[in-house]
Amino acid sequence: MTDTIHGAPEDAALTREGLAPRKDGRILVLACGALAHEILALIRVNGWDHLDLTCLPAIWHNTPERIPAAVEEAVARHRDSYEAIFVAYADCGSGGQLQATCDRLGVEMIEGPHCYSFFEGNDRFAEHGDGEIDVFYLTDFLTRQFETFVIKPLGLDRHPELRDMYFGHYTRLVYQAQTDNPKLDAMARAAADRLGLAYERRFTGYGDLETSLRAVARD
Repeated sequence: MTDTIHGAPEDAALTREGLAPRKDGRILVLACGALAHEILALIRVNGWDHLDLTCLPAIWHNTPERIPAAVEEAVARHRDSYEAIFVAYADCGSGGQLQATCDRLGVEMIEGPHCYSFFEGNDRFAEHGDGEIDVFYLTDFLTRQFETFVIKPLGLDRHPELRDMYFGHYTRLVYQAQTDNPKLDAMARAAADRLGLAYERRFTGYGDLETSLRAVARD
């Protein structure tokens, strides 16, 4: 894993490699690489020097069946170095397997079905119910990595005519903005145009990710 904890880790490295911990805190946050920037910002702003961060590759967002075993291996590797480990993943498409793994290992994890839910706030997201089954979501990270996570895996860079087959049941792209960044807003809007979807921006900030980490930091 790349070790750039003291600087701003590159998205490409977070996508393919993850992030190694600096190993001088008391509590380890084990997260998806897609959350690294947000978690590092919260650690920095709040002075949570007793929290370390390590991340698994963000690209596993596309193969969630790999996540539970990888989390278990990471917990086993780091457990003796920390007083506690917190898993900053939601279910993330694992069909409950990640929660079962964390329960068996005796480690806590963030609540929610996926990051789109906890960024918006799990309670608020649940209120939408099935009313947003036609929505395709982007976060700050996924907006920056739109080509890597959406276009290339679906082959749309080579076969753009497949767009409507993949996205014909969507009507909107909702950009959940963690930051106020006009450049990212423009990129997300361009992504919506490319997919032929109406565009909506929602400023979420860090949502329940921040709430969960505050609780962990107080432990």
